[in-house]
Amino acid sequence: MAEHTSSSITIEAAPADVMGVIADFARYPEWTGEVKEAEVLSTDAEGRAEQVRLVLDAGAIKDDHTLAYTWTGANEVSWTLVKSQMLRALDGTYLLAPTGDATQVTYRLTVDVKIPMLGMIKRKAEKVIIDRALAGLKKRVESGAAASGTAPQPKD
Repeated sequence: MAEHTSSSITIEAAPADVMGVIADFARYPEWTGEVKEAEVLSTDAEGRAEQVRLVLDAGAIKDDHTLAYTWTGANEVSWTLVKSQMLRALDGTYLLAPTGDATQVTYRLTVDVKIPMLGMIKRKAEKVIIDRALAGLKKRVESGAAASGTAPQPKD
């Protein structure tokens, strides 16, 4: 099995609010930074994304790839790479655990690129991707943009 990188963050919101932001692929370009386009290609019987095409611009890595999503209950979503120009693998999971009035979000990621790259550099890239994604998710959820679908209001 390939090595993976994981990290966790606590978000001051209910798991359903956090998952609502994670599942809203159309809005990824608003908060993720690296995702420039997101298009849901197919959905399951419950209306959740099954396949999503993402256009990524992460500096050295620019890619147009498709991911297949698997939803496990209300608090877990995993994905695997279907096709890509630059990636050989992109497998990940968001796991949400309620902690009182907050949610602990664990993000696990395995990336493999088609170009040769040292394992240590790959792990560092995974860590950067995870940390940026968790920070962006936390900011997006806690701003209240998730619930209203509008831009967050300034705080006094």
